[in-house]
Amino acid sequence: MRVLLVEDDRLLGDGIHAGLSQDGYAVDWVQDGRSAEHALRAENYQLAVLDLGLPDIDGLELLKGQRARGMSVPVLILTARDTVQDRVAGLDSGADDYLVKPFDLDELLARLRALQRRSGGNALPLLLHGDLRLDPASHEVYKDGVRVDLSSREFALLHQLLSQRGRVQSRRHIEETLYSWDNEIESNTVEVHIHHLRRKLGKSLIRTIRGVGYVIDLPS
Repeated sequence: MRVLLVEDDRLLGDGIHAGLSQDGYAVDWVQDGRSAEHALRAENYQLAVLDLGLPDIDGLELLKGQRARGMSVPVLILTARDTVQDRVAGLDSGADDYLVKPFDLDELLARLRALQRRSGGNALPLLLHGDLRLDPASHEVYKDGVRVDLSSREFALLHQLLSQRGRVQSRRHIEETLYSWDNEIESNTVEVHIHHLRRKLGKSLIRTIRGVGYVIDLPS
């Protein structure tokens, strides 16, 4: 899951970046509004974490402008502005959630998982598919009640495919979703992860649409 972090405080931004990365997110971190505008137009993000007190463009103005252009990325505002009026203004400007600094990283991660569920139309905290159970909070996958060990990339790829069941995901889209600017991607990386998931979870789980991409079909 790829996240844009917009935070001008270097110490705080470094901590958030590390925490999100450790939890399996692919994180692109920018420190001003102009860079955030460029990133949102150029890249495919599933979530954004937005500070308001940015050095060039106020976060609310940035958010309003992006929503006016049709941006649908779920946005969590992360700010020291803590009045009721501030929270109302943030939510009415297009934010999907609002978290006040100082905050606990576990709460931030839980809120991001909730945004993922809502954006994907999933009410349950778990992703269930036949005999598979994926828990985004604990990063655990079970098949027939038995835990299956996956690498962080394998887990992220399975999470992406399960959350978009019935929708074909191209290799390029998968790469844009799972990897940040800091990652180097080899040409066969996605195929290797798909191969490992099939070996661990069954060959029929992920279907290849030749020349298009990969899909986990909806239950019949």
